[in-house]
Formats: sequence, structure tokens, C-alpha cells
Amino acid sequence: MTGDRPFGWPAGIATGVGSLPGTDPAEALRLVLGEVAGLPYLPELPARGLGADLLGRGCALLVDLPIEWQPHGWTLTSSPGRDLARARDHLERDLDLLTELAAGVGVLKVQLPGPLTMAAGLELPNLHKVLTDHGAFRDLAGSLAEGARLHLAELRSRLPGTRLVLQVDEPGLPAVLAGRVPTPSGYGTVRALDRSLAEPALAELLAAAPAGCRVVHCCAGEVPYELIRAAGADAVSIDAALLSDARLDAVGEFVDAGGALWLGVVPGTDAEISLSGARESVRRRWAQLGFAPALLPDRVVLTPACGLAGASAGYARRTMSVLRDTATALREDAA
Repeated sequence: MTGDRPFGWPAGIATGVGSLPGTDPAEALRLVLGEVAGLPYLPELPARGLGADLLGRGCALLVDLPIEWQPHGWTLTSSPGRDLARARDHLERDLDLLTELAAGVGVLKVQLPGPLTMAAGLELPNLHKVLTDHGAFRDLAGSLAEGARLHLAELRSRLPGTRLVLQVDEPGLPAVLAGRVPTPSGYGTVRALDRSLAEPALAELLAAAPAGCRVVHCCAGEVPYELIRAAGADAVSIDAALLSDARLDAVGEFVDAGGALWLGVVPGTDAEISLSGARESVRRRWAQLGFAPALLPDRVVLTPACGLAGASAGYARRTMSVLRDTATALREDAA
């Protein structure tokens, strides 16, 4: 994809997960383009209000599947509501700013919620989760995949020559597979979704992007690495703090099979961070996996542990600069 690399992003870089603090999309985009220029991304700003978070962005992309916000959450309906129009307005403004500010960018990351996480967050008119109805789940997955294809096509028309990397956010994936998603009442849990339904739904969305440009982000524990790889992901994005010794073999197998590891090595909320601390954390994890240090820049992208919506503006900026400088240092170490 880039020279002899199988991936659509450069070696030895850092990026963000998705969300940032604040309400000014132009300021957020300038921050991203300045601090993580190797792999910038279109950020979400949940503080802007309803429809501006990750789930709202996913709803804004659905095709022929009306959604509206009701007191109990986003709900499938017979006609779209005004809150969906607000989510689409947020996205349209973001795309206009992106067209203006990111012209000429070589590569751009776009993150969208995955079908499993959306199905765990959206409800049917009868107040049950979409997950409980396999037909509704398939409709949601297909609508989201079509929306993603149209979204990426529009981005290509707005930013000709820019390579697009698709990040699918699936923080709810382990809970969906294990039957731990709470029912809307809170008194029970939704039955586990079988892999025979989960994997094709995830694969359909990932197929919106070309091979080499597909990433699945899951900042929960018990990440299903084999399922993610089988669905067509080229990389998995995880929180390094949640990577237990018992799961090292699963991560190693993912990387050994040709996958890349996007490693969240600094907290998503304000904390003391440093280049030396992040550098040592990455080196230690990579050594535990048993791979040669020289391979690290080629297979590892540095990120925060999760989105930065809950962080201060100063910490968000500091996080990106520390990650960028750490990636540079690790790349130089391996040279």
C-alpha cells in the first residue's frame, strides 16, 4: 500500500482514537493536522451535543433506516426525527471543514461505530435492543455498510489523492459476544450474538475500505482477535493497560499472521505522561510479544488508550505530541 508495506499508513507513526474535548470542529481539526500529521483523522466532539458523538455519527450515515432520539435513546422509527437531522448537520459541517483544511493530506483516518456496538446501543420501537431481532440487526448492519461506502466515496471526491483508512469502533464487541449487554430496563442482559452473525456484519462494514486500510478499535478487555482478523481487519487497536499476560499469545498470533497493532499507551483522561514512559511501555509490551525490535515501527501505531473527549484541551494536545515524539524515537531506535 505504501511502498513495499501492506498497510495504508506510514511506518513509525502515532494517531488519535477519535474523540476530542471542546466544541469547535475547526480548532480540533487543526490540532489533529498539526500534531499527528503522519496519520490525521476526522475527530468527533461529543461536547457539541446530541448527535455529535460516535453513535450519533453512525446514525447520521445510515441509509434507508430512519432513526430518532427518544427519551430512552436512539430508536428505529418509521420516519427520521429532528435529532437525526442535527447529527447529519454536524457531519456535513465537519466534512466542509475537512475539505477546506485537509486538502493535500496524503492519508486520513475515518472512524465509524461498528455494527455490533450500534446494535447494542440502538433500540427497536418495542423498546428492545436491536440485537434481540436478527432481522433488524442484519438491516442495521447492511444500512451502516452502505452508508460507510457512500461516506468514503464522498471523502474521496472532496480530497482527491488522499488515501483513506477506515477505523471501525467496536468497544461493545466483547459484551455482545458474551451476552453482557444490559436490556433497556436494566434488569437483565441481551442474549449473546452468535459469531455466525457477528463476523459477517463486521466484515461487511470493513469491506467499505480497501485491504490494507481496515482497523478495528476495541478498548475493552477480552478482545476477540481471531474474529477481528477473520472479518478482514488489517490492524487491531487496543488499550495496552487491558492487555493481560494471558492474552499475549492471541495478540502475537494476530501480528504473526500479518496484522498490525495500534497500541493505546497513554490514558484517555488527564494523567502524568512522558515520552520516556510511553517509550518504555511500548518496548516492554513488544518484548513480551517476542518480536524483534526492528519490526516495531512497521507493525505498531501509537494511540491514546481510548478517545479524549473526557480530557482537558491541554492534555489532549500534550497526549498527541508525546505519542508523535515517542513514535519518532522508536523509529530512530530501530533504524
